[in-house]
Amino acid sequence: MVGPRTTQAAAPASPPHRTPPSLLYMVKQVELVVRSHLDELVKPSGITALQYTALTVLERHDGLSAAQLARDSFVTAQSIADLVRSLEGRGLIRRERNPRNRRELLILLTEEGRELLERHAGPVRELEERMVGDLTGHQTEQFRTALSKAWHALS
Repeated sequence: MVGPRTTQAAAPASPPHRTPPSLLYMVKQVELVVRSHLDELVKPSGITALQYTALTVLERHDGLSAAQLARDSFVTAQSIADLVRSLEGRGLIRRERNPRNRRELLILLTEEGRELLERHAGPVRELEERMVGDLTGHQTEQFRTALSKAWHALS
């Protein structure tokens, strides 16, 4: 006599445990996609995202040394020299002697540089709004605060 047939259904395989990507990886992903979009926005003006960043730094803190501009623009001291020469050649910045230290050259934004920044202000603002479009105003401020704290922790 054959007993009742029992079949055991195979237990569904649990999906492999995946760890979420690290925050460092996610920050780099955001930085790369922002830079790509920013490069496309400023390309018609003949500059790169790195050059645009340097101009925005000067817009906030005009009259910086090359070393200060390099630090605030996230580039090395070696690459800032080429960046400054290029922007100066385009008439977007100028260099003049520091009256307090005649050996030091200060980098200043020209009127042409200010006009270029003004032309891109709207599209850049729209890019930023797109980036945080799914966040509430409060979440956006929390994001800004968290990024600032993260930066200060590593600086």
